[in-house]
Amino acid sequence: MKWKMTCLTMALFLFSMLFSQQELRAAPYYEGKMLKVIVGTQPGGGYDRTGRLMAKYLPKYIPGKPTAIVENMPGAGHIIAANHIYNVAKPDGMTIATYNRGLPFAQLTKAEGVRFDIKKYSWIGSVAVEPTAFFIRADLPYKTVDDLRRAKDPIPVASEGLGTTGHQFPLLLIEFAKLNLKIIVYPSGAASRLAIERKEADGRAGSYSSEKPFVDRGVFRPMIRGRVSEPEIDKLPVNEDLTNDPKGKIIMAMLASVDLIGRPFMAPPGTPAEVMKILRDAFAKATKDPELQAEAKKFQMAVEYVPAEECMKTLDYLFNQPEDIVKEFSKYITF
Repeated sequence: MKWKMTCLTMALFLFSMLFSQQELRAAPYYEGKMLKVIVGTQPGGGYDRTGRLMAKYLPKYIPGKPTAIVENMPGAGHIIAANHIYNVAKPDGMTIATYNRGLPFAQLTKAEGVRFDIKKYSWIGSVAVEPTAFFIRADLPYKTVDDLRRAKDPIPVASEGLGTTGHQFPLLLIEFAKLNLKIIVYPSGAASRLAIERKEADGRAGSYSSEKPFVDRGVFRPMIRGRVSEPEIDKLPVNEDLTNDPKGKIIMAMLASVDLIGRPFMAPPGTPAEVMKILRDAFAKATKDPELQAEAKKFQMAVEYVPAEECMKTLDYLFNQPEDIVKEFSKYITF
């Protein structure tokens, strides 16, 4: 009997040890840790709002509920932030970033300073599909595309710099649709919108969701859209239809393709698969959070999870273009 009791005691001891070890192994990876969200722009624009929104709600759906902070790292059309996450940040899931959806173009066109391979990032996905449109100040007399072509003087258009959609979209309208525009560079999306409100500039291009508050306030009027659309702008002229140049149509289609990427989030290359599953699952759940959706609606932002696999399809489309097409594309899309 004593021998049986000793065996039973030993078995219970081993079981408790095994259970404790399993509990230890099961401790949430993110528990007690800090998640840094890097935003490749200055504070105040659409990417910044998206980054801060996800930083607020994402920890709720990550086991262990880490603390999240936002770090703005602007410069070079988001290339500085992209280089940092690729070359400096540890691939441990504690640093993620959101970038300009046009960042693939920097690599495609071999832009100076690029030290990353866009397809080797650990893609989390995107939180939106972002149709691009061109807007004019609503108090101006321009009502049609022909009005924009026949303007007596070049219409000043605000952009955030070479590597942004706000610069690239109107540049192609000038080149292929023959609109009489003049691009003026400002340090951020917020600064360029302020320039329009101050009547220093007359128009800009950007994500419809980012500019919609200004449309609703009667400051902006949408005039032209890219091929990716949504119901409110579906009847606008499409930029590709405003030119008969086959080359121009292809270049505009390539530019529009990244609208399907929208507002992407990535982690450093080499981030472990089990950590990426945590992040992707959390992103998918966070985008459906009722409080997040209510806050996004307040800022007139559309938030919907786009899986990493869908983002990769867009990258495959871009990086499988013939060399001669990429060469032509590179003449217009610069950083």
